[in-house]
Amino acid sequence: MNYFSSDFKLGILGGGQLGKMLLYETRKLDICTAVLDPSDQAPCKIACNDFVLGDLMDYDTVYNFGLEVDVLTIEIENVNIDALEALEKKGKKVYPSSTTLKKIQNKAKQKLFYKDHNIPTADFSRFAYADEILTAVENESIEFPFVWKSARFGYDGQGVKVIRTYSDLDGLPNGECIAEKMIPFKNELAVIVARDVHGNVKTYPVVEMEFHPEANQVEYVICPARIDPQVAKKAQLVALKVSQAFQHVGLLAVEMFQTQDDHILVNEVAPRPHNSGHYSIEASYTNQFEQHLRAILGLPLGETKSKVAGIMVNLVGDEQYKGPVIYKNIEKIMAMEGVTPHIYGKRETRPFRKMGHVTIINQDVAKARRIAEEVKNSIRVISDS
Repeated sequence: MNYFSSDFKLGILGGGQLGKMLLYETRKLDICTAVLDPSDQAPCKIACNDFVLGDLMDYDTVYNFGLEVDVLTIEIENVNIDALEALEKKGKKVYPSSTTLKKIQNKAKQKLFYKDHNIPTADFSRFAYADEILTAVENESIEFPFVWKSARFGYDGQGVKVIRTYSDLDGLPNGECIAEKMIPFKNELAVIVARDVHGNVKTYPVVEMEFHPEANQVEYVICPARIDPQVAKKAQLVALKVSQAFQHVGLLAVEMFQTQDDHILVNEVAPRPHNSGHYSIEASYTNQFEQHLRAILGLPLGETKSKVAGIMVNLVGDEQYKGPVIYKNIEKIMAMEGVTPHIYGKRETRPFRKMGHVTIINQDVAKARRIAEEVKNSIRVISDS
């Protein structure tokens, strides 16, 4: 099939920043695109060929959108799976498939999938309602501390909470959830696996993630991870095992814990381009967004090696501000060596909202990390209102 400068149309469910960065690549290759998103202010709106306003969880909206495109992909997991299934039955190509998404969309099902496929993961208990956790604690079937995770709709630190005492149970949403054993880990790592429609697979280097202690969001992604090469090899092998189990098409970001005794445990996965791969736009031979396109269109997978060390700093809204966004000191960071800001196109900031990211590249990962710290301490995402 001719994808380039033709009538072929790629459909993207979700119009956020991941979609916007995917559109950098469709523009580069002149692939026609349509995007469905519930917000008229979606970052993707300025860059796609056709923008459709609609609810990603509504069956008819997703189904009718899918009928108008040749290949359908996602930039967010929370979409109507039944509509995708119906589209597949009509012969539409949907990547990742409804089968893959069904296993991943619900965190409880995702964890059970790991157990069923002998994929190492933290011990957990599944609950239909959050108030059942109190009974489990009182019966000593689970003990403090543990991590509560909502089974559905958790992202960017939402739907996750560390539970250390009874009082931490107050105010939890009373839906399906899991209580996961807290792992005293050395590092949080991630590996992005690309798998194409023919089953060819490539992995990106292992990255290391440093988290904001309050927001539970990634502050820094460091590539290559500053870990023993044997541990890195182990992490890549685990990621490949996860990819093989899911049989996904496209990208699969596998987030992992490196335990104190250097075991690798899978935390969770995302079947799409991911925050942990943003560094690749500047640092890799083939960035994650181009690779996702190559994988879902059956084009040759690109080289995943890095040209240089890359560090990504998330730009999130300052916790004291809400309103029209101002990027304070952006000129200062743009004067620094190897620094590239990416602004997502969200006009309104609010506490901890992802507004953009900055990539720092350097031959020396230690130097890149020092510059990243300077970037983090310089730029602020604020508002004048």
